Amino acid sequence: MTERWKVVIADYDYGDLDIERGILEPIGARVVGLQAKHEEELIPEVADCDAVINQYARVGRAAIGAMTRCKVIARYGIGVDIVDVEAATKRGILVTNVRDYCTEEVADHAIALWLSLVRRLPAYDRSTHQGVWHWQAARPVYRVRDRVMGIVSFGRIGRAIAERAHVFGPRLIAYDPHVEADEMARYGVKRVSKDELLSQSDYIVMQAPMTPQTRHFLSDDELSRVKPGVIIVNTGRGPTIDNKALYEALVDGRVSGAGLDDPEEEPAKRAHWTPAENPIFSLPNVIVTPHVAYYSEESIFTARQTAAGEVARVLTGQPPRFPVNAGALVSANMKGSS
Repeated sequence: MTERWKVVIADYDYGDLDIERGILEPIGARVVGLQAKHEEELIPEVADCDAVINQYARVGRAAIGAMTRCKVIARYGIGVDIVDVEAATKRGILVTNVRDYCTEEVADHAIALWLSLVRRLPAYDRSTHQGVWHWQAARPVYRVRDRVMGIVSFGRIGRAIAERAHVFGPRLIAYDPHVEADEMARYGVKRVSKDELLSQSDYIVMQAPMTPQTRHFLSDDELSRVKPGVIIVNTGRGPTIDNKALYEALVDGRVSGAGLDDPEEEPAKRAHWTPAENPIFSLPNVIVTPHVAYYSEESIFTARQTAAGEVARVLTGQPPRFPVNAGALVSANMKGSS
């Protein structure tokens, strides 16, 4: 088939682009795979592209400003903070994401981190490997039932976490200014203020998206007001927790343990990284996983298939299934024609 479009995949860690090519090449698209860690690396290729798909690479104002014919920027995941949506909208470029592809996986991962910390499994595992066979090796361990879990952000994943947590018996509260109390009550969750969540929670489970308002949602001030010995789990975005402040709270015992699916610096978005850059990695009461909460073989397939499918739909004149800025584009077009 004659090449009609050029699709740039800014970065990917899937090992190949077979799924994407299987969807895009039949419609006449040429797929160009990059491994861009800096926006400047994108500019030469995106200048004449018709579409971009990105995983971790930022597609910002500079790259978007260089685009001469791009119609769509598709994210492999849910969050679009690494795409300058405002700049894309001004250029008439659709932005899409992938929704609901990993709700089950992230909720499972959050519960796994939480229970591992509650039951102090890493400490017990280390002690048995060293030949220590005593229940006292990782004390104290406290019963979960009737303690309080505070969930930050009560979207689809927050609700899935609540459904799972109920089985273990904690009382559930949540902070989310965008969700009404009666909606939370449907899941057996009490809506509270941020201050109430900090002071009441034995466990804080973060699932917040990355926005200017949620950056460092937990920092020095908040961690000075938490319940002593709180356990913190973050399966949302790394920068929602100030890692320097968390380190200090872990060292002085205000926080008894933390489970992070991504540290604040988000290593996958860095060209060079070592754990020595973040003292969190030196602490035995911290579990860090490499941004894998979303991962299962099924979820990865869905993310890739959906992102490539969104590009195919837009290029062939069909509406996308998961537009991020479609409303803003319509508004901009109406202003431009008035």
